[in-house]
This record gives sequence, structure tokens and C-alpha cells, in this order.
Amino acid sequence: MDWFPLINSLRIAAIATMVIFFVGIIAAYYIDKTPRLVKGILDVLLTLPLVLPPTVVGYLLLRLLGPRHPIGQWFLEVFSTKLVMTWWSAIFASVVVAFPLMYRTARGAFASFDNTLSDAGRTLGLSNTYIFWRIRMPYCKMGILAGTVLAFARALGEYGATSMIAGYTPGKTATISTTVYQLWRTGDDALALKWVLVNIAISAIVLMSINFLEKSRRRKVVA
Repeated sequence: MDWFPLINSLRIAAIATMVIFFVGIIAAYYIDKTPRLVKGILDVLLTLPLVLPPTVVGYLLLRLLGPRHPIGQWFLEVFSTKLVMTWWSAIFASVVVAFPLMYRTARGAFASFDNTLSDAGRTLGLSNTYIFWRIRMPYCKMGILAGTVLAFARALGEYGATSMIAGYTPGKTATISTTVYQLWRTGDDALALKWVLVNIAISAIVLMSINFLEKSRRRKVVA
């Protein structure tokens, strides 16, 4: 059994989650401070990939990053590298599709933060950076961790946008999701079932992690 799809899926999901973690936190923190109208518009725009069909997201990415379109063409001319049909092309798809989960969860966590703690820190002469990383983030850590786990799970299971922007090439761009589809399409149900079981096992671990975080957060609130 070739384990490349698992390794590739894990590295794509890991890299995408790292990007989503920092970008999601920054976006959630600053957008939470914007006026209500601006916040509402940005919420819609940043959450839209969550409700759009993944194939639509993939199509839009192709229109943006394809070699015949602005960014993809410029990148190809300057760096002689295509932004599509490579293993790391799937990172773009995973980031876009999974970002809303991190963003919404982080914004909810920040919205529940008691701002009097920040005000107290400022009166003590603490910098905004110190307050953010040493007071706000520890206070919201359970929500942030839950969003991170959800984003990783979504990135790991992404298929629609990934299949359009990265395709399926064994040993190069194959992921668990695209491999299951290709094996089913070619009639190799036995191997497809093995990959389905691998995916179920990973998903179960992710769900147990989320349940553990939720229970920890409840115990913290009760305490």
C-alpha cells in the first residue's frame, strides 16, 4: 500500500493550518474592532467559502492562479513555476476552504473576552502586544485550539477545490480524498475501502480532540 496520499494530505493540512492559524487570528482580532457595518460585510466575504460548493472555490482559484490568468501568468513568467497542478497547489485550496472555520471560531472567542482585563493591563503599563499574547490568547485558548483542530480536519478532508487546482497524479499530487475517488472510479473497491478506513480513523481522532477541548473549556467555566 502506497502511503504517499496520507503523507501528502498531512503535510498539506499541516502547512495550511499554520497559515490559517495566524491569518485567522489576525483577521478575527482586527475585524472584531471594526464598525458593525464593516464587520458584517467582511464576515460575509471571509465566510463565503464555507457555504460555496468546493468546486466553485476551485474554479475561482483556477481563474486567479491558472497560467493563463493574472497572478498565475505573472508567477510563471517571473519564477518559471506554475501555481496549479502541483502538490502544494492544494495548500491554496485548503487555506481558502478551511479559513472560515478558524476565523469564525477565533472571532467568537475574542468576542467573549473580558476587555476590562486589557484595560487593567494598560494601566499597569503593559504593551498591546504583551496583552494580546500573554492575556487575551491564554484566555481564549480553548476556542482558538478548537478552531485550529476544525481547520486541520477540514483541510485534511478537502476534495472538490483540491481536485480542480492540484489534480490527481500518483506519487505527486494525490491526497486521501482524491485517491479514494480515483480508486472507486477504476473499480478498486478493496483499496478504496482501506483509505476510507484511514480517513475515518483520522476523523475520529480529530472529533475526540474537539470533544476533549470542549470538556476542558466547560470545566474551566465552571471553576
